[in-house]
Amino acid sequence: MTALIRKLLKHNLIQNIFALYGVQFASYIFPLLTIPYLTRVLGPKEWGLVAFTQAFGQYMVLIVEYGFNLSATREIARFRDSVEKRSELLAGVIGAKLLLAFLSLVLALIASRWITAFQEHPRLFWSGIFWAYAMAFNLMWYFQGLERMRLVAALDVGAKALALVGIVLWVRIPQDGWKVLALMGAASVISGLTALFLAYSEVPARLPNWRFSREALRLGWTMFLFRSAVSLYTVGNTFILGLFVQPQIVGYYAGAEKISKAFLGLLGPITQAIYPRMSQVARRSREEAAKLARAGIIAMGFGGVFIGVVVFASAPLLVRVLLGEGFQAAVPVLRILALLLPMIAISNVLGIQWMLPLGLDRPFNAIILSAGLINIILALVLAPRYAHIGMAWSVVLSEAFATSCMYVFLHRREIDPFQYKKTHTGKVTNDES
Repeated sequence: MTALIRKLLKHNLIQNIFALYGVQFASYIFPLLTIPYLTRVLGPKEWGLVAFTQAFGQYMVLIVEYGFNLSATREIARFRDSVEKRSELLAGVIGAKLLLAFLSLVLALIASRWITAFQEHPRLFWSGIFWAYAMAFNLMWYFQGLERMRLVAALDVGAKALALVGIVLWVRIPQDGWKVLALMGAASVISGLTALFLAYSEVPARLPNWRFSREALRLGWTMFLFRSAVSLYTVGNTFILGLFVQPQIVGYYAGAEKISKAFLGLLGPITQAIYPRMSQVARRSREEAAKLARAGIIAMGFGGVFIGVVVFASAPLLVRVLLGEGFQAAVPVLRILALLLPMIAISNVLGIQWMLPLGLDRPFNAIILSAGLINIILALVLAPRYAHIGMAWSVVLSEAFATSCMYVFLHRREIDPFQYKKTHTGKVTNDES
């Protein structure tokens, strides 16, 4: 038994899972430390403004990242033994991100002219821009594709710790809200530059050019559609809500959303670690990939249900401890969002871990886009009337639609991982999309 445990601990996949859990632990513990501090120092209104700006910045992150966290990770995993190919991919992704950063800045400047909060708080707007670019240019995708996460995980944890120290030292009054995103961005820049140096220490340094960048954009197009569709009912909800209600209402929703996402993040490392492995295995044998998908569904499903029940039952305590007085209105929102946890856990495996490695990008994107549009319609109907409660229900109903559609599609095509063993054998053909 001891020998088996040692063998498992030496396995690259297991080590990457542990490394990603280190990153996720930091993503979990640091918000648990910073959110109680910020909600008490800033108050519901200023906290809501920071959350609104961060949600706007996440749209910019979405544009600049362009789905490279999935598409480029997949390509690095496929060509990990080719130094030249990795160098081309690295240069192409960086060049593409620079082009997309310029485009997103133009769009942000145009949008800011019609958003009152940004006109009244220009420093908050620019700190959000800086934070977005610092997050978007990270190199996690490169090292994830190589299944070498330990060092870059340490960098990420160090950056979060540095940001936490800066926030405690320099964010002392409500008017310091803009410093929160500025400090988080500065820490991410340090981490990103270090990762870039490490990447170019092992592959030839190439300047981005149009050929490499165009190829990167082509490879990432379907993943960009997927991430754009997902954003319609994930990253942008706080921003959408802020267009209809006062900042303090946004603060209630944002606080509950951040708590629910922190708990959902406990399952994230399994998804991130399995994805590059699934991309490799699916090219070799669908039967082996189906076994891995089944294990992932069982683990993520049970984990999602357990965490969801814990969050639902302890919502009043979590809000009181993490958000403080004045945030009681976040309790019903957190209980509604707790319903998301098992659904997202399962849909991540069905979609990202199973459909994408099999080349089913188009039906996957169609499902996600449909769910996103449903969320937008529900938000436009429910948020003006029911505020933060309406927004929470629009997200839950949209995710329920997405998860159900994924399973129905796979079951009808007889490629449900649980029935696959009986009906299929052989190699992946990638022609089922």
